[in-house]
Amino acid sequence: MVTNQEHVVFMGSPDFAVPVLEALAGNYPLVGVVTQPDRPAGRGGKPRPPAVKKSAIQLQIPYIQPEKLRLPETMNQLHAWKPDLIIVAAFGQILRQEVLDMAHYGCINVHGSLLPRWRGAAPIQAAILAGDGQTGITIMKMDSGVDTGPILSQHALAISPLDTSGSLFDKLSRLGADLLLETLPRYLSGELIPLAQPEEGATYAPRLAREDGRLDFTKPAVELERRVRAYFPWPGTWMDWKGTPLKISHAHVSEVDSPGIGLRLTIEANPAVATSAGILILDEVQPSGKKVMSGKAFLIGARDW
Repeated sequence: MVTNQEHVVFMGSPDFAVPVLEALAGNYPLVGVVTQPDRPAGRGGKPRPPAVKKSAIQLQIPYIQPEKLRLPETMNQLHAWKPDLIIVAAFGQILRQEVLDMAHYGCINVHGSLLPRWRGAAPIQAAILAGDGQTGITIMKMDSGVDTGPILSQHALAISPLDTSGSLFDKLSRLGADLLLETLPRYLSGELIPLAQPEEGATYAPRLAREDGRLDFTKPAVELERRVRAYFPWPGTWMDWKGTPLKISHAHVSEVDSPGIGLRLTIEANPAVATSAGILILDEVQPSGKKVMSGKAFLIGARDW
């Protein structure tokens, strides 16, 4: 089992990974953190540090922010830390074989789905978008594939009809931290043997892009409502309104027959759009250059809706 003389390295980047890092820091000897570089964000494009970097600073753990793991200086630092165990949670980069083989206990990943369903970069969004009734956390030993490694443990979590990717991220990040702490002692002692994933039921959740948020009203309203929740807070969903994007942060479905795909309506004193099946009612929107507002407030200034 890992002792105070052995070394643990953590790799992660967004908010999802912070509870995992904090849980590890309170129970295991962390010698280093690897996270993504600061990225431009906001209107001013000012570099913003990843959440894991900020947490590492607070915890006083050494960290590096390589653009690519394969860079010689990055590999030199990893070897210098001499990890016996590497823990990964939403890191955002592919681990080369040299890294997978570096630690005696290998690389253990905290993944936000019930593998083999939703392998890939956006499993939480994919589960909501597909209308899944549940998702969960998988603790797995990583191999050279994309989330194809053998499973150590899993814990399911119901998806609420009101869940967004943001709310589900919060629930799963806490669940992931707890499950990792339950799993590691049994794995490190040799009691827990990784089990190969079945190929049956395997699905893939690709990385999201901002353009994925454009709503296509040829789709049913039920699917579009799930998309609004799945893509909140990022990349967000939107439609064209007077040549600019109208962002939609909350919506619900009316089963009233559609009078024609893409027609703009007013229902329940809210803006609404007809789809191929049903009507999408826009409860909360953000016009270009303005703050988020209720659909009712939007209609006050959009009389030509």
